[in-house]
Amino acid sequence: MNQRILYKTPQIPGAEYQGGIAVIVPTGELSVTETAKKDVPTGLPYKIVDVSDIPSDRTFRDAWDIEEAELTDGVGE
Repeated sequence: MNQRILYKTPQIPGAEYQGGIAVIVPTGELSVTETAKKDVPTGLPYKIVDVSDIPSDRTFRDAWDIEEAELTDGVGE
């Protein structure tokens, strides 16, 4: 499968880790949209992208960001 699901993880006050971008890799058992609705936390918007749109260099993975306005493909159920 050549698509990935992105969503912003919520920031938790006082937590050491302060949010970021989660990347879900669908298994192919369900469609990408069905996987997103099932696996993205309830109420969080997501974006389905091609794997080529995600940087392959993971060195600065914690610095990845996406604008809320780009998360337009749906909302986790």
